[in-house]
Amino acid sequence: MVAGLVLWDVDHTLIENGGVSKETYARAFELLTGRPAEHRAETDGRTDPQIMLNLLQRHGIEPSPDQLERLNAALENAMTFNRVRLGERGYALPGALDAIVALAEVPGIVQSVLTGNIKANAVVKVSVFGLHEGLDFEVGGYGSDGAVRADLVAVAQQRACRKYGGSFGRSSTVLIGDTPRDVQAGLDGGAAVIGVATGSDSVAELSAAGADVVFSDLTDIPALVAAVTKLAGLSH
Repeated sequence: MVAGLVLWDVDHTLIENGGVSKETYARAFELLTGRPAEHRAETDGRTDPQIMLNLLQRHGIEPSPDQLERLNAALENAMTFNRVRLGERGYALPGALDAIVALAEVPGIVQSVLTGNIKANAVVKVSVFGLHEGLDFEVGGYGSDGAVRADLVAVAQQRACRKYGGSFGRSSTVLIGDTPRDVQAGLDGGAAVIGVATGSDSVAELSAAGADVVFSDLTDIPALVAAVTKLAGLSH
């Protein structure tokens, strides 16, 4: 019986990508346009479609229907090209694997991801660092599901409901992320939020954004598990 849904952000929460993500957007841009990117992609919690559309617009390009249709394939192709580079330059953040393993042992919890990455690229990013065990990608929310990050929470909840039965709302869903955009997505989308200051935003900034609980990182596994089970309604 699954009663709690945990949704992990990927970049700067579970992994550090070593700058490979921006290189992937640049390569996808070149695949779409036939010319190298002159500007760097702006990410900061946006979804892949938003990032790519913004990058095209910064180059003065209004995307054609053909480019829009090929966008996800270009992103997937670019990530596949950069997979080895990601493994060489990136790394799993401290505590990430231990946290996933510990939560997988809690009865009633299913874990997945909520990320601006398209699904194929999210799977690559966590799999490269051995974090995929314990994550059910079938019930995640991805940038390929929509441009608005907050909407991805409901997407994941509905998928979990269809697969496991029951219902998932704010009292049974926990989003874990590192930016105020992650926090806002959880608040707007219908999830409790745990902030982790493993990116560029501080504990104070994540608290001010409205996170229910904030940690400096993922290394205090007992405290993290306790927070998740409480927010997911599995402890009293």
